[in-house]
Amino acid sequence: MPLHPQAQEYVALYPSDLNTDLAALDLAGIQELRAQDALAPHRGPLPPLPSVRDETAVRDDGPGVPVRIYRADRGDGPLPVVVYFHGGGWVFGSVRRNDAVGRDLAVRTGAVVVSVDYRLAPEHAFPAAADDAWTVLRDIFARPAFYQCNGAVAVVGDSAGGNLAAVAAWQARDAGLRLAHQALVYPVLDVAMDTPSYVEFAKGFGLDAEEMAWFARQYAPGADPADPRLSPLRLPDLSGLPAATVVTAECDVLRDEGERYAVRLAHAGVPAELRRFEGAVHGFFCLPGLFDQASEAREYVAARLRGALFGEVA
Repeated sequence: MPLHPQAQEYVALYPSDLNTDLAALDLAGIQELRAQDALAPHRGPLPPLPSVRDETAVRDDGPGVPVRIYRADRGDGPLPVVVYFHGGGWVFGSVRRNDAVGRDLAVRTGAVVVSVDYRLAPEHAFPAAADDAWTVLRDIFARPAFYQCNGAVAVVGDSAGGNLAAVAAWQARDAGLRLAHQALVYPVLDVAMDTPSYVEFAKGFGLDAEEMAWFARQYAPGADPADPRLSPLRLPDLSGLPAATVVTAECDVLRDEGERYAVRLAHAGVPAELRRFEGAVHGFFCLPGLFDQASEAREYVAARLRGALFGEVA
């Protein structure tokens, strides 16, 4: 299927995700790019919520992890919790930049949303981000009252955040902590980067193959690409993982690994629903001001989460 007309307009303006010379991008340049956000006007509205608080998840052996906790419900009783991990190639993104997504998820799901400000590369290399994700998830189970959690917990993430959500999901399984659901939006699941979609959409569709390789080098220089904390698709045993929702964009280098993961989950006996957004490019989920499909995808993911957390029929 050809690019959606809105995706065509987008890639005409942003043919590559970073639109910069990667070879010349040093740490100072990365930090400068973090301070900019040309797409801020397109990230969606910031609906006022009864409760938005910045807190710190407790780590046993070091500094805690900053989180922002959103609640759309005006009460103070326990609710299900959705843990959100933002995208940005493990290098960019923050709770602040993704504030609109956190608020929107809280409104759409009715759950408490915990948005995680995990450490970024290259200053904090692999497995720092994965460790932070696991720290937050473990803390929610250890201190449910602090998060106003009723014991039902789901994880959701987009892009690199989808990677962290998938990793946290299998770590929870192995630790005996039961997750209600995992929602993975065009996730990074295999840094081998050898699927057909990496060839078909290598350049000119927003997230270039070259850029994805650059992100992986920043986050995990010298790491074993088969390490499931980096490439969850390489996890030998997917049985017992929480039910999953996997969203992919048709014209995205990451498409095939997300879809392969959904198939592997199903083969392992894990309920998994896959939805591909035709004609879409990477990043659309976080840009409702540019892509009509963003709102459609968010409501789809929220409905799946509501079904898992509240028993609503999606």
